[in-house]
Amino acid sequence: MIERAPTLTERRKAATQLDIARAAARLFTEQGAQDTTADQIATAGGVSLRTFYRYFRTKEDAVSPLLTVGADAWRAHLVGIPVGTPLRPAVEDAIRATLSEADSEGLALTRGLLRATVEDPDLADVWYRVNHSSEAALLPVLAHAAPDADALTLRLVAVAATDAIRIAFEIWAEGDEASAPVDLAARCFRQLSGG
Repeated sequence: MIERAPTLTERRKAATQLDIARAAARLFTEQGAQDTTADQIATAGGVSLRTFYRYFRTKEDAVSPLLTVGADAWRAHLVGIPVGTPLRPAVEDAIRATLSEADSEGLALTRGLLRATVEDPDLADVWYRVNHSSEAALLPVLAHAAPDADALTLRLVAVAATDAIRIAFEIWAEGDEASAPVDLAARCFRQLSGG
């Protein structure tokens, strides 16, 4: 499965969106989503309000790029596995490898966002939408890695992987552990995938 490398313009756009997402996450964590405006996010992200709305429909949508970084990274781990590799161990290895590489700033921002989702249903919708999109993006990666697997198996592994990470992060966000929930995510995946 060969993916086209992003152009310079696409990389710059993605970097700007990630800067805005980090600014939004900081503000939502500090002030709460209800008390944060799109104008504040734009200013903190170093863009005009017009540019902000060119990239995002709502202030809550602004955090999507931050939430997708991890999913993109662990899918990238899976893209490189040899065709025919057993799916469950490969997915668990990718989850472990990616979460072990998570940076402390990204983890702190994610924790703050997940705590803010409890108070803001619009922010919670973004979290669930990002997870659903991650699941959909995982399917072709799994299908490439396991071309002989049936559609149901692929879907169940994608659901189990995505939900395992989602559940692990939601539980982790309730506590104060600084490191990523590597073992919890792997445990969730094993239980959800029947492994």
